[in-house]
Amino acid sequence: MSHANAALTPRARLRLARLVVEEHWTYAEAAKMFMVSPRTAKKWADRFRREGPTGMVDRSSRPHTSPTKAPPNVVREIVRLRWRHRLGPVQIAGRLGMQASSVHAVLVRCRINRLSHIDRITGEPLRRYEHAYAGSLIHVDVTKFGDIPDGGGHRFLTRQQSRANGIATAQRTGDRGKHYRPLIGTAFVHTVIDDRSRVAYAEIHADEKAATAIGVLERAVAWFADHGVTVERVLSDNGAAYRSYAWRDACSELGITPKRTRPYRPQTNGKIERFHRTLGDGWAYARLYTSTDQRNEALPDWLHFYNHHRVHSAIGARPPISRLTNVPGHHT
Repeated sequence: MSHANAALTPRARLRLARLVVEEHWTYAEAAKMFMVSPRTAKKWADRFRREGPTGMVDRSSRPHTSPTKAPPNVVREIVRLRWRHRLGPVQIAGRLGMQASSVHAVLVRCRINRLSHIDRITGEPLRRYEHAYAGSLIHVDVTKFGDIPDGGGHRFLTRQQSRANGIATAQRTGDRGKHYRPLIGTAFVHTVIDDRSRVAYAEIHADEKAATAIGVLERAVAWFADHGVTVERVLSDNGAAYRSYAWRDACSELGITPKRTRPYRPQTNGKIERFHRTLGDGWAYARLYTSTDQRNEALPDWLHFYNHHRVHSAIGARPPISRLTNVPGHHT
C-alpha cells in the first residue's frame, strides 16, 4: 500500500499516465513534473494503455515464480521436525543441511514459527475457535481444591504448622483416612463458562456425581437466562457424570444439546481449563484462608469481580460481561 503522501499514489499515477497518453507529454516532461524517472513514467503510461484506470492500483511485489523456494518434500520434513520434535530453525537446518534462514522462512509461511502456536501434547498447530453469540455453547467441568485445616494450610504456613493444624482439625471433626492420617477433605468446584463471552458461573459441592452436576447445570442455565442468554449446547469432558443417561435426559429436558470432548484431549475444553487456573490464582490460593468456610464465602465476590471488572485478554482486554448487553448490575 502506498504511503498517503507518496509522490505516486494511485491517483498521481493516473494523472501522470493521462498526461502522457491523452495529452501527449513526453516521458521526460511527465517524469520531471512528478519527480520520478522517465522509466517509471513509461511504466505507468504503458500500464494505463493496457488496463486503463484500474491498472494504477497497488499490486503485490511477490514474484510470479520462486526458483529457490524449498521443494514440497523439504517443507514436509521441516514441518514434521517442528511438530514432532519441536526443533528450532538452527537444529532443523543442521539435520537437513540447509540455511537456518530458509527453515525459518518455511516455518513463518506455515504459521508455526512460534512454539506457542503448536499444541504441547500432539505437536499439531493450535485450532482456536469462538462461537458467534453468547449461549451458543457453554463449557462445564469440575475442579478440585483441598479443604483448608483450621488456621490455614501449607501454601501460606510452614509444613510443620500446617500439619499441626490438620491434626487439630481431624481431632475436632473425627475424620481420619488411611493409616489414621488426618482427613481434611476436598472441595469439588463445578464450573460453567460461556464460550463467546467467558462469563462464568460456579458452585462448590462435596462430590462430582451426576445428580450434583445436573443440579449445577439447571441453576446455571437459569442464571444465564436471567442475564439474557439462552443456552443451546453444553460441552463437557468424558467424566462419569457427563456420560450418564441422567445427564443426557436432563439436557434434553432443558432443550440443550450435550457434546463431549475427544478422550484424552482436554484442549478441546481449553477455555474452562484456563478458567480453572485463573480461579486458583485469583480465589483459591490468592491469600491466607484460616478455614474452608472462609474461602467458600469469598467465591461469590470473586466471581462478580471476574465477570464484571477483571479484563480478559482473549476478548480485547474487556471484562466478560461486556459481551452481553442490557445486563442488570453491569456497571456495579
